[in-house]
Amino acid sequence: MFEAIMEKFADSPSQRAVVRLLLERGFSVNDEGRVVSGGIEIPNTGIAREIDVDRRVVDATTDAILEDDQLRRIFQNISAIPSLKSLAPVLDMTVLTVSVVDEAESGIVADVTGRLAERGVSIRQIISEDPEFTEEPKLYIVVSDPLPGDLINEIRAAPFVRKIELE
Repeated sequence: MFEAIMEKFADSPSQRAVVRLLLERGFSVNDEGRVVSGGIEIPNTGIAREIDVDRRVVDATTDAILEDDQLRRIFQNISAIPSLKSLAPVLDMTVLTVSVVDEAESGIVADVTGRLAERGVSIRQIISEDPEFTEEPKLYIVVSDPLPGDLINEIRAAPFVRKIELE
C-alpha cells in the first residue's frame, strides 16, 4: 500500500517527503486541506520547516490528497498513537528493542511476547515498525518489570533476532 501511495507522487520528491511525514506522524488531512492531529491543526509552515520544503509544497500535497478518492480515504482516517517509548525511562520502565533478521517472518511478536508472558513480565506497550515505512524496522516492547538476564539471553538467541537493546 505504501508503494502505491508514494507512486502517486513519483514526479515530486518534495511531495513524497510531505506524504512520508504525514504517514510517519499519523497526521490527517481534513476536508479543508489542513493537516491535523485529531482536531488540532498543524501549520503548513511547521511541516514545511520540518522537512525543508516550501509551504506551497505542503498545500499542493494536501490538495492532491483530497482530489484522489483513495488517498482522501486514507489520509482522512489515519491517526497517531501515543508512545511510551521515550517516556519509559522517566517512568522506571524498560524498553526492549528487537532488531530482526527478516521482518517478513511471521510470529516474531508472538514469540517474544510469549516468552515475556511465560515469565510473568507485564507488557505496557508494543510498537512494531512497518517495513514499508522504515528501512530497518524494529519491535519495541515497553515493560513495567525488570527483565531477568536469562530471559534477555533467551530472546537474543532466538533465530530471528539480529540484535536487542535495552533502555
